[in-house]
Amino acid sequence: MNIRPRINRWTASRRNLINGGTILSSLVQPHFVVAGEQIDEPIRGMPGIHQQSVDVLLKTVEEDASYGLKAVMLFGVVAHEHKDARASYAHDTSSHLHQAIYALKKAHGDDLVVMTDVCLCTATEHGHCGLVHDREIINDASVNVLVNIALSHAKAGADYVCASDMMDGRIDSIRSAFEKNELTGSGILAYSVKYASSFYGPFRHAAQSSPGFGDRTTHQMDVRSGYEEAILEANLDESEGADIIMVKPGLPYLDVLRKVADSVVRPVAVYNVSGEYSMVMNAADDEASRQHMVVEVLTAFKRAGANVVVSYHAREAARKRWVN
Repeated sequence: MNIRPRINRWTASRRNLINGGTILSSLVQPHFVVAGEQIDEPIRGMPGIHQQSVDVLLKTVEEDASYGLKAVMLFGVVAHEHKDARASYAHDTSSHLHQAIYALKKAHGDDLVVMTDVCLCTATEHGHCGLVHDREIINDASVNVLVNIALSHAKAGADYVCASDMMDGRIDSIRSAFEKNELTGSGILAYSVKYASSFYGPFRHAAQSSPGFGDRTTHQMDVRSGYEEAILEANLDESEGADIIMVKPGLPYLDVLRKVADSVVRPVAVYNVSGEYSMVMNAADDEASRQHMVVEVLTAFKRAGANVVVSYHAREAARKRWVN
């Protein structure tokens, strides 16, 4: 069974994230998780965003939740000594990312939506999103590894695994693996329409995921491509069993977001990426100006059709009650 509509209805927090209707209810805060204890390291180029160890992350998420921010997206930051050619550490259940999933679900249960990034780039020594042979990314072999990562996250308790790799066929393979393992309540957020954008720079520093050679234009979408390819990718992932369809980046692709939202029946997410975040943070002269800019940005995403908005602005917007 590829399509399970109940997945998005599985918990009250999932239903509220997708159907709550307000900006606040739709927000997801990204987090960068590192190994160790009492680590709270500011990220260069992303004011207010830190790399955090699990113990610090728990406190941050607890405070965010008290302001109504009830969804997170976790990215594991992997130390160089744990990286290899096959991203083995990405599906190691003893990793700090897996420990974060366990800990957050133990602390919050179904009251928090936990999303996790599924890709190879943070755990490979070459920094690419798939396995590499002769400097080329091998699609189908990469999908097998992505399935293992997704399974490990779902078994740890993730509400949604977020396939950000852009390999062909990975949603079908992940869904099939979930069915075989009776993970019938585990959701898949597909980065269906992900462009080879110039707006990812600060993120790659934060996640330590820059490619060691070349770029990602062989699998991420060409920024010049038209609506047809975006709709094709979204429809494919929807048919393969994606529970949420994502467009990334956000601001340069509001037109694409609207087209995709009009072309699928599943909920649509948008990622307000690190470069967009940094532009706002650097452009605002004071907090009042920043507030107006952030609210304008988030409102634009909702108007363009997003049910879910992943944004580094989420925490400040929630804690300072800029949105409701």
